[in-house]
Amino acid sequence: MLRTLPALILALALASAPVHAQSAPDDPAASVPQTWQMLDYLAADYAGAVKHGEVVSASEYDEMREFARHARNRVQALPTSPATPALREQADTLVALIDAKASEADVARAAHALTDGLLQAYPIPTAPSKAPDLAHGAAVYQAQCALCHGATGHGDGPAGLQLSPRPIDFTNAARADQRSALSLYEVITQGVAGTPMASYAQTLSSDERWSLAYYVGTLAYPEAASQGEQAWHGDARARGAIASPNELARARVSSLADTIGVTQARLVVGYLRAHPQAVHEALAGLPLARTRVADSVDAYRKGKTEEARQLALSAYLDGVEPVEAQLDARDAALRARIETAMGAYRTALSQPAAGDAVATQSHDVDQLLAQAQLLLAAGAASPTTTFIGALTILVREGLEALLVVVALLAFLRKADRHDATRYVHAGWILALLAGAATWAVASYAISISGASRELTEGLSSLFAAGVLLAVGLWMHQKSIGGRWQSYLKAKMATALDRKSAWFVFGLTFISVYREVFETILFYTALWNEGQGQWLLAGIVVGSIILGLIAWILLRTSQRLPLGLFFSLSSLVIALLAIVLTGNGVAALQEAGWTAVTVAPVPSIDVLGVYPTWQSLLAQLAVALMLALGFAYNRWRASAS
Repeated sequence: MLRTLPALILALALASAPVHAQSAPDDPAASVPQTWQMLDYLAADYAGAVKHGEVVSASEYDEMREFARHARNRVQALPTSPATPALREQADTLVALIDAKASEADVARAAHALTDGLLQAYPIPTAPSKAPDLAHGAAVYQAQCALCHGATGHGDGPAGLQLSPRPIDFTNAARADQRSALSLYEVITQGVAGTPMASYAQTLSSDERWSLAYYVGTLAYPEAASQGEQAWHGDARARGAIASPNELARARVSSLADTIGVTQARLVVGYLRAHPQAVHEALAGLPLARTRVADSVDAYRKGKTEEARQLALSAYLDGVEPVEAQLDARDAALRARIETAMGAYRTALSQPAAGDAVATQSHDVDQLLAQAQLLLAAGAASPTTTFIGALTILVREGLEALLVVVALLAFLRKADRHDATRYVHAGWILALLAGAATWAVASYAISISGASRELTEGLSSLFAAGVLLAVGLWMHQKSIGGRWQSYLKAKMATALDRKSAWFVFGLTFISVYREVFETILFYTALWNEGQGQWLLAGIVVGSIILGLIAWILLRTSQRLPLGLFFSLSSLVIALLAIVLTGNGVAALQEAGWTAVTVAPVPSIDVLGVYPTWQSLLAQLAVALMLALGFAYNRWRASAS
């Protein structure tokens, strides 16, 4: 691509000018894209240097060796990360393959593996911020690129015929098969060192460069214009492989061909580059989950265990999690069975020589997903279903937080520390505001992924459970043998003047926010069902019920003798610690952090009971600690 100037003068000028500024090697944000582009260029051009183990172009081969060594040096200069040893080993392997004149396929595979590893270790933006405008990309191409690359992309423009090396022929399908839209974008952005291809980072905006890259990426696949749409919509495997703008930007025909064949891959990639918005309109929800499960089975059979596990995890987080609210409102029991079955399936994928179990469990998961798909395909939820779903979600999620808040308020009032109740009220009010901010961010700024949601819920649940475990044991200790009287007289006057007040605030905030976080994300999904007025009605009625429960609990606690109040409060808080432990472990299982082993027990969400041995054993451990703590408290009281 060259600007529209006299060809010879421009070629000489570009050949003598620096292509782009070199960034500091320890700056991943700048160094990684340059290294990635160099490796991607090498993967595509190596075939022009070596054929069947023989050098066919000495100059090209020398350039490939130089690029590989330069890339290795850049990899070695990057900041240390957990992936550093593997990346350096991959870079050494690539250099050795090129020195040994290995096959084009082996070199391309090694180069692409290293590029993928770089992006995982040092994440950088790899997709356009909005769908590229192909019409504008075509106009930019004719104005900026056609003079060298030719009006139709054959590399035969009037200026290009006078250049050495000759401009790339974008219609060469074999070469284009190795390039992604991201590859082309990086070349346009950074240029290619040692060639007349200059950087257009200062000339074209990022959106223009992406539009140009996508347009250029279609030139090798003219048949996609007439046949690509049918190929894309008719092939669930292709839709499963390219299910996001990131995946489309990084998609190559060479990698997709392993799944659907070269011919089909060219049609799909060519069509999607010409119509990038189609990705947003395609796979989502349960169809995506079913496709990812099928892909995970294939990956497992090929010995790619980790890839299979990641696909299975994506099936839940990217496919099931976004529609969990709708499914929960219509058939909560089915949603629970899907969660448990998919967790058990992920665990089976981690086991060696579990082929039969994997096949059986994947079939069971697919049957459950198909059942859920039919349920959701029946149309939007009825007004009654939406109302009941909104009501039960709020009461179920809010009750745990309400019990913590009420227990703290009742305790402070019993201790005659009304001044300290403001910390409790500040905690739950700020938690509600933080929840509203979460909704705004999730709706208008970013998309909160399923993994982020589950990790937030899981870690906050376990943190709150740990705090409540300590509080429950402490309150039980004060309820025995009249110890509450001496405590209130000797300690309470000063306890909340120090760090305890902020402890109360923190416990209130965490307990309420974790419930608000989950509830708002549920409501965001239900709002899209088109029954907004019934959703709001359910929220209003649920709020009234929670308010009534709070009033009854506070009124009742005021009439209880202090010793009985401490005893009942310690039991309630102990129960909450057990419930939150079960919820926390279940959330971490859904995020893929913890294995899943199915246990023969029913799922009881309100008690945090889930049919997995991991969650049950964690709850049993907390219950055992509470039992031992209570017994120890009683022994100390009787001994003294």
